[in-house]
Amino acid sequence: MKPTLIFWYEFASTYSYLTAMRIDAEGARAGVAIEWRPFLLGPIFKSQGWTTSPFNVYPAKGRYMVRDITRIASERGLPFRMPETFPANGLKAARLAIAARGWGATAAFSRAVFEAQFAGGEDISDDDVLAACLTRVGLDPASVWPRIMDDSVKAALKRNTEMAQGLGIFGAPSFTTADNELFWGDDRLAEALRWASAPMALPNSADSPG
Repeated sequence: MKPTLIFWYEFASTYSYLTAMRIDAEGARAGVAIEWRPFLLGPIFKSQGWTTSPFNVYPAKGRYMVRDITRIASERGLPFRMPETFPANGLKAARLAIAARGWGATAAFSRAVFEAQFAGGEDISDDDVLAACLTRVGLDPASVWPRIMDDSVKAALKRNTEMAQGLGIFGAPSFTTADNELFWGDDRLAEALRWASAPMALPNSADSPG
């Protein structure tokens, strides 16, 4: 059985876009199965005293992020267009991604949403944009859309978010392995895949900095 890496992502996350567009291919090369798990950063940010993205809280950080994503996307041959609304409300998109599991299309739909938002600059809180993403990956909006109100879908997203917080996840993208080792950031994907394949025994680190 292949080792598994859990990919924790938030649809409003620019860096999650970079990861989403390559993680399946990278996982296949490493012999690691990828589990796509959407969650919401809003409740986690709120627990830290933030009411919006830290890229908005700290404008200099936000400006750097846009330039950084532009550089990385260009290097990887990916289009990038920052949407006017940031961060977007990804609640419906996350529920639809969970609902799409019933059709085996969570990854495909999620990539379509990321492309619409960060390649096309579209607002993913718009129902028409999300319906177009469903159609793009061969799903019938009339069949999938009603499931965002299912109690099971709502509960799954809440559970994902609570689980992420319990694992100490504070940003996206993040990755966890079978032994709950946590990696944060698109630039840690290769390291996370290596760990998933061959976990290491490390000495305990301090519980908190300084």
